[in-house]
Amino acid sequence: DGSFMLCFTLGFLVSLRLKAYGFRECEVDHCVFNSTELSDIQFIRSSIYNKLEWLRFDSSLGRFVGYTEFGVKEAERWNNDPSYLAAMKAQRETYCLNNVGLYYQKVLTKSVAPTAKLYSRTPPAGHHPSMLVCRVFDFFPKTIKVGWLRDGQEVTSDVTTTDEMEDGDWYYQVLSTLEYTPRAGERISCRVEHASLKEPLIIDWDPSMPESVKNKLVIGASGLMMGLVLLLAGFLYNNRKLKGQNQNRTSLKQV
Repeated sequence: DGSFMLCFTLGFLVSLRLKAYGFRECEVDHCVFNSTELSDIQFIRSSIYNKLEWLRFDSSLGRFVGYTEFGVKEAERWNNDPSYLAAMKAQRETYCLNNVGLYYQKVLTKSVAPTAKLYSRTPPAGHHPSMLVCRVFDFFPKTIKVGWLRDGQEVTSDVTTTDEMEDGDWYYQVLSTLEYTPRAGERISCRVEHASLKEPLIIDWDPSMPESVKNKLVIGASGLMMGLVLLLAGFLYNNRKLKGQNQNRTSLKQV
């Protein structure tokens, strides 16, 4: 539909305190937004103890919220401190708007279109005799949607798609498989949707023999023909040689 939806979270470890018995406390700052204008950007600071969030400041609410008995008491205390509350509200602009604006300029506006390849594989023991694999790779950003079409209709069953996997070079890849029972004359396609594409990328499956296999068969057939020609030439040569030897023996006997 052409709309742009992005949810980006900036996580920053503010403090980390380790105690002798392995107790752990940290504060994490988040910037959450879903539009390029950043008008709805939200600043959240979460206080976490042993993986449990017990206190949160939310710029959308403009105050602290407690999630445990101690957190409720701390939230009440901080909400009654106007200077600290004002400082936390200012983090929306200081921390979120400034940082995310730089990310948009340097990273978030960049995208790389995916490359997709479609090939067949022998399926594991199952309900269908055939399986296709759609490999989509070298794309950025991470979010992508890969699906299947049969004669233009979306396939929702017997489809397995992996999560996006990092290549280690800022690019991502994903694999999607379709197990199916072939029908005569049908059209099977892999459809890829990504932020870098103005319209979905459609790759049709061609059940005919791949060009690489055809080339191997041509080379093999040529080699076989050459071998037969050499074999025939050798047979004719030996046959003539034997005839010549027999003629010489006949001449010697006559003498």
